[in-house]
Amino acid sequence: MIAYVTVGADDIARARQFYSAFLPALNYVLREGPEGLSYTLPLEPDQSIVLPDFYVKPTFDGCPASAGNGTMIAFEARCQKQVRDLHAAALAYGGTDEGQPGFRAAYGPHFYVGYLRDPQGNKIALFSADPDEPSRDE
Repeated sequence: MIAYVTVGADDIARARQFYSAFLPALNYVLREGPEGLSYTLPLEPDQSIVLPDFYVKPTFDGCPASAGNGTMIAFEARCQKQVRDLHAAALAYGGTDEGQPGFRAAYGPHFYVGYLRDPQGNKIALFSADPDEPSRDE
């Protein structure tokens, strides 16, 4: 099980604008400190832990942050409309488009996804796979 994901950022303020454009809509809560940004999911009274956390931090070695080639972080949205809305919000706050929301032939008929890059170049996917929504084949 994945406990957390961390991405490096050289400009924390710019990263905050980008990630805060869509992560709160996915129930992530931001805690900011001198070590960077911590986005966590709220803990319900009967839960012991909610995973994964998502962190945006300056690099530990002090070298410029860089995106991993072939690395992508995917966040699940509630529905196809939310994918479209959050993709647009992320683009408005510093992201760059890597693929408009829609269906992809390489994935199942209900996998609806939009791709973008954060201001540092990290690849982000926003997706929904709700079988109750229209599919690629409908």
